[in-house]
Formats: sequence, C-alpha cells, structure tokens
Amino acid sequence: MFNIEKNGSLGKLAILSIMSSGEDEIALKKQGEEFGYRLYKGKVGSMDSAKIFAAVETAAKKEGLIDQRYREEHALYHSVFEAYNGMCRGQIGLGTVLRSAGLLFCIVRGTKLPGNNHDGEWIAVALYGNMGAPIKGYEHEVLGLGINPI
Repeated sequence: MFNIEKNGSLGKLAILSIMSSGEDEIALKKQGEEFGYRLYKGKVGSMDSAKIFAAVETAAKKEGLIDQRYREEHALYHSVFEAYNGMCRGQIGLGTVLRSAGLLFCIVRGTKLPGNNHDGEWIAVALYGNMGAPIKGYEHEVLGLGINPI
C-alpha cells in the first residue's frame, strides 16, 4: 500500500486516487484525510469541453472543496485547464474535431506535501479515461494532471 507520509504529494494523491477502486480507493482516501487532504472523485463524459469543466467546478463547489471567492475558482479553473491540456496532449478540443471523452476526475485540496503548511493550500485535478472518435472501439486511454496554489 502507498505510504503518503513517506512518498506522498498532492499530485501523487490525485493520480493514485483516480486510478484506484474498491478497497484501495477507500484506504487511500482515508490516509489522505488523515493528513488533512480533502478529496472528491466523480465522472463525466462529453464531446463538449465546457461540460467537463462545468462538471468538475460544480462538484468542487458542491463538496465544499472551493468557495465563491475568485482566487479559489481561478485556481480550480487553471488546474482543470492544465489537466485537460495534458489529457488532450496539447491539442485542445473535443466535439469540434469529432472527439469524445469518458472520464473520471479527482479533485484534491491540501498542502503540496503532507504536513508541510509553509506554502499554503493547493488544489489538484486529475482526469483519466478514454478519448477518441465517438465510435465504440476507436478510443484510447488518456491522463492529465493540473496543480495550482489557492
């Protein structure tokens, strides 16, 4: 099992959380919460990138990971944008170029390193799933990560 205290960081927690399921997912979330991280995992599928951004932002607000202050919304937006850019491998766009995505997303808020509060709070967004032509069997796996200070 992953040891967040010895090997952990905000980004690793986001990536491992999005890739885990079942008992591993529950144990990882519990371990993260013990070090003050707040996590949420959801899913979204769309040919419209705006719907992906909206799903992550809505979940973050609903789960209390960000509030209505501009700096928090701005940090989340840029984290989603970085993760989306990585997922698209620098070629931003879905529906307009006939690509669709079915994704899991994970939002993690906390310090960059466990127990290290000198740098304030950060927010990480990980996106993982499949992207490709909107035809079953024409997709491939994708992964993106974005991290920004709040």
